[in-house]
Amino acid sequence: MTLSSSAVSVVYPDSDGLPMSDNTEQFRWIVMIKENLEILFASTLDVFVAGDLLWYPIEGDNKTRIGPDVMVAFGRPKGKRGSYQQWKEQNIAPQVTFEILSPSNTGPEMATKRSFYERHGVEEYYVYDPDRLRLTGFTRQGGQLIAIASMEGWVSPLLGIRFTRQNGDLEIYRPDGRRFLSSVELDRRAEQALNEAEAAQAQAEEERALRLAAEARMAEMIEQMRRLGIDPEQV
Repeated sequence: MTLSSSAVSVVYPDSDGLPMSDNTEQFRWIVMIKENLEILFASTLDVFVAGDLLWYPIEGDNKTRIGPDVMVAFGRPKGKRGSYQQWKEQNIAPQVTFEILSPSNTGPEMATKRSFYERHGVEEYYVYDPDRLRLTGFTRQGGQLIAIASMEGWVSPLLGIRFTRQNGDLEIYRPDGRRFLSSVELDRRAEQALNEAEAAQAQAEEERALRLAAEARMAEMIEQMRRLGIDPEQV
């Protein structure tokens, strides 16, 4: 018995067999951008952020796929996914993608990625080369991803984040002005905040103890005056 092609289910692998990154700097930037975007949209339930997740835009086609270093899909809920199968996501394509370059990336490869993103509906596409400290951005205009003339001070229309350079290196700022931080920096900030909170609590407890001690001394003085027949209210 031969099964018809329509009866054969298509398998969409969760992995393309390629490494997430080629070096520590590339990995650092992928993680920092992805995690800071997660933090930025943590309270927005219908924004899905992922890193190194395969995106299949066409149902029944497991060859047309790409794994953006970071992608953001507005209008889709958070949650676990083995891959982003667009037809299961109300046919919503990721609107923003990031690629962090490594020395192994070639010009033709990046041109192919840009063409893929352009063809399948990405609205904003950012490419950062940490070795050359070069950031390039593209936004959709008239059905095409057009290069942004200058990325210095550029604010993403969809994400609200701002790109700038400090001492030659890329820095990214949230809409509230806070800088994207590495996991180590985030941990240090959290530890500093905890230490400050503990110090404030200790100071408050010390002030309360001093106040209680002063009140106790005052009560003792009043009691001594009364024992001597002195009305404290007449003094």
